[in-house]
Amino acid sequence: MGRSLDVVPRSAVVGTAAIALGAGLVLLAGRAVLKRQAAVARRRIGKPLGEEALDADRVWARRFDGPPIEFVVLGDSIAAGLGAERRKDTLGARLAKGLARAERRPVRLRTAAIVGSESSVLAAQVDALPAGYRPDAAVIVVGGNDITHRVSVSTSVAHLEEAIVRLRARGAVVVVGTCPDLGALRPVPQPLRALGSRLSRQLADAQAVAAARTGARAVSLGRTVGPFFVTQPDEMFSLDRFHPSALGYRRTAEALLPALLTELAAAQEDAVSPR
Repeated sequence: MGRSLDVVPRSAVVGTAAIALGAGLVLLAGRAVLKRQAAVARRRIGKPLGEEALDADRVWARRFDGPPIEFVVLGDSIAAGLGAERRKDTLGARLAKGLARAERRPVRLRTAAIVGSESSVLAAQVDALPAGYRPDAAVIVVGGNDITHRVSVSTSVAHLEEAIVRLRARGAVVVVGTCPDLGALRPVPQPLRALGSRLSRQLADAQAVAAARTGARAVSLGRTVGPFFVTQPDEMFSLDRFHPSALGYRRTAEALLPALLTELAAAQEDAVSPR
């Protein structure tokens, strides 16, 4: 009697098991390498800047007439301005000054961003705003810490969408600076840096889709300013080679400002257009 077609040869079973075992060992070895490299990166970067950004909250460009534009910045250490040595060089201040020059009005900056924040902290940042506070404009920059703490893209995006919806309900136009390209971080060894680059691009793309879905405008920081951080790391990064320098914040603000002005102009046009 011939062998049943349902009987798998023992050699095939052993071969499959060997392949699976080999793949598992490779995966475990890869994880161990990435874990060691993450520890190396943490040691190289350290915390020479501390964990508190400069306080840049004030009314900027008081020389202009009219009521101040209410402007709030939310997100992580980049949004907070960690790495800037002067408050006028923080991201919030750079944007406030650019906004004031373009609109010929003073701008009152409020920084809700907190160093080290993941997207999940955006809700608390919105909660911390005064109950009656109605910003004209908001900028959100977040995502890098979601990558380093292995937060899923879907979870990150859900928190971002909630924050956008809540800010728009307060009357703000919202601009999202999507997750920067972590592949620009030289202190992070390979292949961890390449993995961080791929994951940050995936999150940035998802953030852009989420922003469009909830009525915000997204600006790809990876595409607009990422190349400067790659080609000019000594100038673009601060002391820790992780956070932007004054020049890095200037380039980042220059990338975000046109979108902010476009959204404000559209909101102003809607406000005066007959219904």
